[in-house]
Amino acid sequence: MKIPEKPPKVRDILKNYETNIFKIVRDSSVREFINKCNADYVPWDKLRYKNIPHDVKPEYIWVFLKFFRDGQSKPFHFNGWNFRFMLTDESQRRLHLLDKGAAGNLETGLESMNTSGRERYIISSLMEEAIASSQLEGAATTRKIAKELLRKKKKPRNYSEQMIVNGFKTIQKTVKMKDKKMTPQLIIELQKEITKDTLKDKNYSGKLRDNDEIVVGDPLEAEKIYHQPPAYQDIPKLIEEFCEFANDDNHAFIHPIIKGILLHFLIGYIHPFNDGNGRTARTIFYWYVLSRGYWLFEFMAVSRIILRSKKKYGLAYLYTETDDNDLTYFINYNLGAIEESLHDMEEHIAKKQKEQAEAMNLIKDIKNINLRQAEILKEFIKEPEKGFTIGEIVVSYNVAYDTARNDLLHLERLRYIEKLMDQKKFVFRLIRKNLVP
Repeated sequence: MKIPEKPPKVRDILKNYETNIFKIVRDSSVREFINKCNADYVPWDKLRYKNIPHDVKPEYIWVFLKFFRDGQSKPFHFNGWNFRFMLTDESQRRLHLLDKGAAGNLETGLESMNTSGRERYIISSLMEEAIASSQLEGAATTRKIAKELLRKKKKPRNYSEQMIVNGFKTIQKTVKMKDKKMTPQLIIELQKEITKDTLKDKNYSGKLRDNDEIVVGDPLEAEKIYHQPPAYQDIPKLIEEFCEFANDDNHAFIHPIIKGILLHFLIGYIHPFNDGNGRTARTIFYWYVLSRGYWLFEFMAVSRIILRSKKKYGLAYLYTETDDNDLTYFINYNLGAIEESLHDMEEHIAKKQKEQAEAMNLIKDIKNINLRQAEILKEFIKEPEKGFTIGEIVVSYNVAYDTARNDLLHLERLRYIEKLMDQKKFVFRLIRKNLVP
């Protein structure tokens, strides 16, 4: 990935201007162009290639963009680092969507699903989040194989599968710890869970960085360094301050989703570990928004969206660093990914509502089964050649082993499925002649 060109300093542009640059805003087309660039929060790296009205120099446009942004920005100080950010109109729209409209609409949709359906959806979302977050960091396993691995609780066969299993266990742990305060020890425990049995040097699992050999760079071009993390001696103090910031709700208000994004950024910036920083950062974001009552995120797989736009994710970090620590780029990218994940969720709920309606119809036709058993039977009908294990039903439906076993045995007694031995374990398969034409 190419490092964005660092923007010119406004004072240097003003010192070397060839004419009174303030005259250019008298032209309405130039004003419209500036307003559009501000609305889209265009970085310098893209501005310099745009077709600007009347061939106005991009440096002159940049002056006005910086004047506006600096005037609207909110300072954010951390450990002597001076960051800033502003909320564009688009960002405020997205936050409102998450605060009000979407929550109401989606809550109605989720309430229309039965408890089993909601539980199953949560498990599926947690799997998607764990898989995508691991793939972002190099796990070379397909989504289909990864979901099969998690559903059947298979033993990981390689580094990539171990990453995914670790990610799933960690995200499940995060949901349970949403009422806890963040501590340095908890951050270390999360990283240890994430990196278990995946590091060349196991001593780095569950341990803060003890050297400055780590840089954030291009894996294919060693000389291309994107970010030099702070000295390792400063990490304990930085992590203490990080936890104070995460737990503090009494000082200057920052919208909880924005604050979660800032926490995500800071872990990447501090880089407290030799490995697992990205996954730890995304996990802490997830913990924070859940801890502040944003239950929607339990149903969303934001990392799946980030995976689809991995380059933009990396650029969001780089634009922040190259443009005077302006966090707006990182915030805008993440809010966009969250909104896209929200739309995915809406589509998925609509699909699940349809499937539940089909399961209800199945109950009408088939006596003596409950809604969960009907949904399980629907899964068999969708994949008639597949053998399902009890463990797979346990994970997919988030039910006790005995519940899953009894459901399958009940469907077997009704002669809709049959129990077979496959590689020294029992699996259940659809009896095609009974249900499938």
